[in-house]
Amino acid sequence: MLKIGPLVLDVPAVMGILNVTPDSFSDGGKFLVRDAALRQAESMAVAGASIVDVGGESTRPGSDDVSEQEELDRVMPVLEGIVGGVDAAVSIDTSKPGVMREAIAAGASMINDIRALREDDALRVAAELRVPICLMHMQGQPETMQERPNYDNVVAEVQDFLAGRIAACRDAGLDEELLIVDPGFGFGKTRQHNIELLANLRQLEHLGRPILAGLSRKATLGELTGNDVDERVVASVAAAVIAVTRGAAIVRVHDVRETVDALRIAAAVMDTDRCK
Repeated sequence: MLKIGPLVLDVPAVMGILNVTPDSFSDGGKFLVRDAALRQAESMAVAGASIVDVGGESTRPGSDDVSEQEELDRVMPVLEGIVGGVDAAVSIDTSKPGVMREAIAAGASMINDIRALREDDALRVAAELRVPICLMHMQGQPETMQERPNYDNVVAEVQDFLAGRIAACRDAGLDEELLIVDPGFGFGKTRQHNIELLANLRQLEHLGRPILAGLSRKATLGELTGNDVDERVVASVAAAVIAVTRGAAIVRVHDVRETVDALRIAAAVMDTDRCK
């Protein structure tokens, strides 16, 4: 059974999103000040988040890269304050090997990489660090990924990509048992692509690794409901519940308390079904 710090991933876990960025699509600028970020991390842990995912670079559609030093300057003071001070495992949301190394040295328990260890030297560093790593599918790069994304079969192509990254990790000496996979909802995908992936999420179970699903407040939910980003709580919770009923082991969310409550109901029903 995969362990993320003290967390044993034996039941679906809620990962709380903590963006210490000025420009993330939902909460950009809210937690740039260290004390505000620490209060938010504590609030998410109290609400039931098993993991707090700290990110210092926005990856919203159209976003620009930031330097490694700028990313470190944003995340390290927050991460150092959370580790040991919050009752949750800490994940670092980054694609940069230098940030991975510094964050794990400071006590983070997991790496969440939207580029699936494809940056220069990322595979080697990850193999050395030997912590759980989430590999995400993305078509293109954040700057351009939503410009006419195209697939012949989105589910099959995402599965093939993730299988290839698992193989690359294995070849680099990274223990396959440490890997988590993420289909990358909203990363180079249209509304219909995202719906097809969610409907067929169980197909990714063939990869043999835990699945992380991140649909919280995303544009697809806004397109389906007509709601602005701050009005997508109900839609986000519904998407998280659907993801868990289709095999997700981790859901990455902004609205922790609401998601935790909903998943308790879903878990009770799912446990009853398994006992029949």
